[in-house]
Amino acid sequence: MFTKILIANRGEIACRVIATARKMGIKTVAVYSDADKEARHVKLADEAVRIGAAPSRESYLLADKIIEACKQTGAQAVHPGYGFLSENEAFAKRCEDEGIAFIGPKAHSIAAMGDKIASKKLANEARVNTIPGYNDAISGPEQAVEIAKDIGYPVMIKASAGGGGKGLRVAFNDKEAFEGFASCQNEARNSFGDDRIFIEKFVQEPRHIEIQILGDSHGNVIYLNERECSIQRRHQKVIEEAPSPFISDATRKAMGEQAVALAKAVKYQSAGTVEFVVGKDQDFYFLEMNTRLQVEHPVTECITGLDLVEQMIRVAAGEKLSITQADVKRDGWAIECRINAEDPFRNFLPSTGRLVRFQPPEETMFQADTGRKLGVRVDTGVYEGGEIPMYYDSMIAKLIVHGTDRNDAIAKMRAALNGFVIRGISSNIPFQAALLAHPKFVTGQFNTGFIAENYGKGFHAEDVPHDDPLFLVALAAYMNRRYRARASRISGQLAGHEVRVGEAFTVVVLGAEGQNQHHEVSVTDFEDKSGASAVSVGGKSYQITSTAGLGQIRVQGSCNGQGFTAQVERGTGKNPLALRIAHNGTQIDALVLSPLGARLHQLMPYKAPPDLSKFLLSPMPGLLVDVAVQPGQKVQAGEKLAVIEAMKMENILFATQDGVVGKITAGKGESLAVDQVILEFQ
Repeated sequence: MFTKILIANRGEIACRVIATARKMGIKTVAVYSDADKEARHVKLADEAVRIGAAPSRESYLLADKIIEACKQTGAQAVHPGYGFLSENEAFAKRCEDEGIAFIGPKAHSIAAMGDKIASKKLANEARVNTIPGYNDAISGPEQAVEIAKDIGYPVMIKASAGGGGKGLRVAFNDKEAFEGFASCQNEARNSFGDDRIFIEKFVQEPRHIEIQILGDSHGNVIYLNERECSIQRRHQKVIEEAPSPFISDATRKAMGEQAVALAKAVKYQSAGTVEFVVGKDQDFYFLEMNTRLQVEHPVTECITGLDLVEQMIRVAAGEKLSITQADVKRDGWAIECRINAEDPFRNFLPSTGRLVRFQPPEETMFQADTGRKLGVRVDTGVYEGGEIPMYYDSMIAKLIVHGTDRNDAIAKMRAALNGFVIRGISSNIPFQAALLAHPKFVTGQFNTGFIAENYGKGFHAEDVPHDDPLFLVALAAYMNRRYRARASRISGQLAGHEVRVGEAFTVVVLGAEGQNQHHEVSVTDFEDKSGASAVSVGGKSYQITSTAGLGQIRVQGSCNGQGFTAQVERGTGKNPLALRIAHNGTQIDALVLSPLGARLHQLMPYKAPPDLSKFLLSPMPGLLVDVAVQPGQKVQAGEKLAVIEAMKMENILFATQDGVVGKITAGKGESLAVDQVILEFQ
């Protein structure tokens, strides 16, 4: 067994590999760019080596630097994680040539299966059903349009070396095929150093189901059941689960055996994933093979009880698989939510900056004294006070739950999301909460078009209706009374002017454009129960109990005998006196006032926000890579104005109305802050 391994990656996957290596008694070496010198994976590893500047093409994609770091530290093996060099055939071969074990498949397997074009040809030779398409690299956008016409729209334009939603577009007409080819090629070149593009038919209403396989150097290959990955936004997975709520045992077995046969054909060693598109009648087609560890591997670990990173290390060290196909378990149900640094209420634009607060829910899944058990797991590469840089992907953490069945897992995930505190940047937690509560998700009736169909016009606060909105009002009144009770106990108050707690309040829920809602509320404490109150609002009664300390964001307690987790803060909204209450993805800002104070508040004039329609503002932090217009130029609605790059994705800003460009205030190559002015209109 190895005594020291180097992790050629960053973020949560680097931390994940370090955790298993530590468990196995193996020392670890981290590598880092200038943007990551204070990163969590650097702090966790036994050693760390700087490999270059912040952009990945100047650091994490430099094979020479990785090899040099191995020699410098004496690392005997490299774990590539996912992304970056994980599916780079030349890097795997270079490691083999240098006598460094590559903790992944052999270079010949990556060449055969990691390349999407080559893998489709191999699958055809093996008589595996594949989706119709053009499986050779395409020379330019003109050829892309001709091929797309021959296949028939819609088509999917994909980077051969792509992954993680990068270098991928769906085109429904010639214009989208032409522009999509250019965008895919640019993203592929920047993210993977390989700009080959191919096109295939886009199968509508598909489900994306993948089979986890594991092979060793002794010819053994097994499959570890399936993962359901159909909940995707712009081809980026959002929620994954295992098993799938859709396929039958017979389909599972057929898909698994086909995945194993495909892996054996290329003498596959290590963990890998065979992805399938599955139709409504459970007919399935080979899509591609990922010759690496997947982001969503934890859900497979939950239901099988296996540590996939440990299995990869053992296989790379020459060991045989310790289990056979008959030993593979399917225990309970696991769900993973990807927690990303993006603002769902601003069309999911990237959100970078400092994590002012980062308090994940308590991990309960793995405990040394009791072993594996159902519960909550958090895989992350960040920490409170750390930075989310703009150079890499948007993932903050992976939140994983393991339940007895699917309903139990959904309930556990909703509670865990309620307790996940992230401040300083925006996250997609409200969107995840909405997905988990959607009736079609709960019943398992969805496909890869689910998000586009249900949130095609963006995501808005009203997309997360609370099943009991008065509970949020009651909780605001309850917490406010606790604040006042504490204030009433402060010594030295002026006689006759002491803080009085009171029982009658008016909760003013602040709405857009001054459209507020007023709720008359009474709060009465139970004398025999510390932290317990009876709250009456809108004809409903709530008995709320909590021991949460005042000032804590995460509040846990019970309401009418049922446990809850919510988040409560003062002064984070537009009104510094308001309480912000968040629960099950719904958020309100509420002023809790005396009845007289509420009447006076109604007399306050509404101040309208300034008109910003004459400005093009940067909707996110990022790099301004192009300004497509000049001062004095007439533009029409829908015309391209600028391009911003953030987290390895190009974001095009279009004109929302006709106008004439006035002054351009930001230059190409400039790093932009959110809401920074790029140009003004006359």
